[in-house]
Amino acid sequence: MNDTPNSMRLQLALVGRTNAGKSTLFNLIAGQDFAITSPVAGTTTDVVSKAMELWPIGPVLLLDSAGLGDESELGKKREGKTVRAFDQADVLLLVLRRNSWGEAEEQAAAMAKERGTALLPVINLFPGEKPDDKELEDIEKRCGIKPLYMKDLNNRDAFLSELKLRLIEMLPDDFINPPPLLGDIVTPGDVVIMVVPVDIQAPKGRLILPQVQTLRDGLDAGAIVLTCRDTEYEHTLKVLKDLPKLVVCDSQKVDLVHRLTPNSVWMTTFSVLFSRLKGDFDALLEGAEKLGGLKDGDKILIAEGCTHHATDQDIGRVKIPRWLLKKTGKKLTFEVSSGRDYPADLKDFALIIHCGGCMLNRREMLRRIALARQAGVPITNYGMAISFCQDVLDRVINPIV
Repeated sequence: MNDTPNSMRLQLALVGRTNAGKSTLFNLIAGQDFAITSPVAGTTTDVVSKAMELWPIGPVLLLDSAGLGDESELGKKREGKTVRAFDQADVLLLVLRRNSWGEAEEQAAAMAKERGTALLPVINLFPGEKPDDKELEDIEKRCGIKPLYMKDLNNRDAFLSELKLRLIEMLPDDFINPPPLLGDIVTPGDVVIMVVPVDIQAPKGRLILPQVQTLRDGLDAGAIVLTCRDTEYEHTLKVLKDLPKLVVCDSQKVDLVHRLTPNSVWMTTFSVLFSRLKGDFDALLEGAEKLGGLKDGDKILIAEGCTHHATDQDIGRVKIPRWLLKKTGKKLTFEVSSGRDYPADLKDFALIIHCGGCMLNRREMLRRIALARQAGVPITNYGMAISFCQDVLDRVINPIV
């Protein structure tokens, strides 16, 4: 459980006005004093996260956010960070005090509704305060769900038991049953070849997350998964008695694998597979089909879901712009966003090319796609964009469509 990537954990964000008790709840769930608590409003200035296991739900990521409703200049900056927690949360815990429902709580409920994110109100009772049936009924009417009381901080087990029961009832469907990677493409006994380059960009001593997840999903589906480098791929095909059912390759090697793979064999890329596991396959494909309509002067956003040290052969910052300029013959400009610094204003971009999203959870990736569509900006991902540039887009989407 400790090794589960954050992008695969259920993400629980604690939100609410300043000094409502979010950090107190965070520490109560975590079982340790992880977040700083203080009677001074605004103690939490950035999103604090803690990975843990919440049995029987499994691996979760707790997110403690800065408070809403702080009108100071610093408070507005803190609130910008909090909005990102709304974007990535699978479930929101709205922490509030007795008789305190106001503008901040309305804002939180509205943002949850706009994102389609489950919201559970948690009323933080001071010592000596008692639950109020009328208030409980009012909040239940506003949020559509019965609130949970945080009243005895010395009885963590009882509170967690009730919290977990409530969470189980409201888990998102796509978290319980996420879209498959390979499970609906291959059947038990099918041979799958994974073509994994081992070059200067490959991490030493390990595979990258999309490769590991695809390998595991293939094994779970009962497939026989073979892994080789791109330099041994041709030989791998020759030593097999029968052709494989599917070949999955790194997007940067899609042209080579396409040329070596018989037309009767399905092939795709890790990034194309992730387009449906993490996002909206149809929306990203629609964005890829807009690449051919780019015009001189168009600005393209290269959106990275993680932060990393860029090399002179970086796939997003160097290779994709180079391939796209060559393919389209247009004078394009490129801007890069990395990590969680996804631009709030997208309207100036002609198109967005996003990474595969392996470091983002599905909720945040879908939110980014939704924001692009609201702005009227087509969005696709690395795998589809590269496949378009190499004239193999139709082939790599064929196993899915």
